[in-house]
Amino acid sequence: MSEPQEIVFRSDVTVEMVRSQARDADVVFAARVSTQGEQSLSSVDADAERSAGLINYLMRDRHGSPFEHNSFTFYVEAPIFVFREFMRHRIASYNEESGRYRKLRPIFYVPGPERNLVQEGKPGAYDFVPGSEEQYRLVTEQTKASCTAAYAAYQKMLDAGIAREVARGVLPVSLFSSMYVTVNARSMMNFLSLRTKRPDSTFPSFPQREIEMVAEKIEEFFAREMPLTHAAFEKNGRVAP
Repeated sequence: MSEPQEIVFRSDVTVEMVRSQARDADVVFAARVSTQGEQSLSSVDADAERSAGLINYLMRDRHGSPFEHNSFTFYVEAPIFVFREFMRHRIASYNEESGRYRKLRPIFYVPGPERNLVQEGKPGAYDFVPGSEEQYRLVTEQTKASCTAAYAAYQKMLDAGIAREVARGVLPVSLFSSMYVTVNARSMMNFLSLRTKRPDSTFPSFPQREIEMVAEKIEEFFAREMPLTHAAFEKNGRVAP
């Protein structure tokens, strides 16, 4: 029988940029080939600052393909229910850890005190507001009790020789998983437009808070690596081109 592992509860998510092959200049040379052909090669290492107007024009008029000639790879740790929402975006490449091939770690998500708990309104026109102290206590206590019992059942089956792919069936979607995500800027903007709540967006979205936490961290890297493109995204209502 294996030694019991300490159960960890987290209220945050992890996003690390593993690799970036993305610059504002990538947008410029990709766009200029339509009018300059082979001469556009001179724009590969051009000073993108001089082409901010071009980038903004492409964003504004939704000429999207020039924003595809780049690549970001992220490492993400988040609850499984976040990954299931993430993978609805069929615009990226995903590789997730497998519960068939490794023993899953006892790390679970529990909402933090800043997480709004109560839904008000009707579908399509609702918002979330803070819960009472009693509601927060209930969520925390029941989440921890349920996850602790589930992982104990999982461990008991593993100790009895049950295959990992069978035993994992008792684990909840609040279990943390990890994955790599590779995406280009155009697809990333599509993701960000839908998974962040911004009142200044042309088409406001109402994402679940946990996936918004991931999106906010991704956007920080996007703004750092492609500042002109990100600024044009913001300026034009956060609509993916």
